[in-house]
Amino acid sequence: MDATQQTVTTPDGTAIAVTRRHGGGQAVVFLHAGVADRRSWDAVAALLDDDDLDLVAYDRRGYGETPAADDPASFTHAADLLTVLDALGLDRVFLVGNSMGGALALDAALLLPEQVTGLLLIGAGVSGMTDDDTPFDWELDPATEPLLDRAEDASADVEARIAALAHLWLDGPVAPEGRVGGAPRELFADMNRRILEVGAPDSAGDNGIEAWTRLGEVSAPVTCTWGDLDIPADLPFYAEIARRLDQGPARVLPGVAHLPGLEQPDLVAGLVRDTLPR
Repeated sequence: MDATQQTVTTPDGTAIAVTRRHGGGQAVVFLHAGVADRRSWDAVAALLDDDDLDLVAYDRRGYGETPAADDPASFTHAADLLTVLDALGLDRVFLVGNSMGGALALDAALLLPEQVTGLLLIGAGVSGMTDDDTPFDWELDPATEPLLDRAEDASADVEARIAALAHLWLDGPVAPEGRVGGAPRELFADMNRRILEVGAPDSAGDNGIEAWTRLGEVSAPVTCTWGDLDIPADLPFYAEIARRLDQGPARVLPGVAHLPGLEQPDLVAGLVRDTLPR
């Protein structure tokens, strides 16, 4: 099916950029990572073209073609998601969330339990996540720490920051730099030039949900996955998310890092097929 590009206007007049592949059937909404935009799902959605699904991806505020809010506290990402769903006439949706998109998916499952039919989490964050109530601490390893420092250095050259971000999130910090090349790497760089240019704070659009202590309340079926090449300090947290959700074993994805939809879209398309409610 052909992908259509459209905008959905929020109550405050913000135009949210949306890509939709409307094949009927179940609605699947893809929620992108904080180092990506809606284009990170294009290859996955294309592989699902023949699956009779209604596939939607959109840019959150400050990403891709959706402008940032002047006041980061003037909106919530959950309200924007609901606006998109209402505008597209989607009453029941399956959410696929990567990283920060996973955090939004979990918040939405708590806020909109009647609309969310299930979740596929890929290296997901969780609102309110902390190591204060875990038997382990978040401690950076020697490979990750210098990459994170370079990526967050606002005084550094933009391309140098993007190179560090790509090694950190696309290759995986313990893998060789450039492990993932070609079109996925070029797309990653393009998405992050825009993200760095806009500079929206990570706290923008906070939903006011402390999902970390409420994961046991999520009623929708959830599948937790993460790449084994992701940041080592984050791996125990992914396992802890699955433990708190208590919905069965997680799936560790071999040979991929934080953005498997970019480097192995066929893997993620298969996960969507496997986890959609029947």
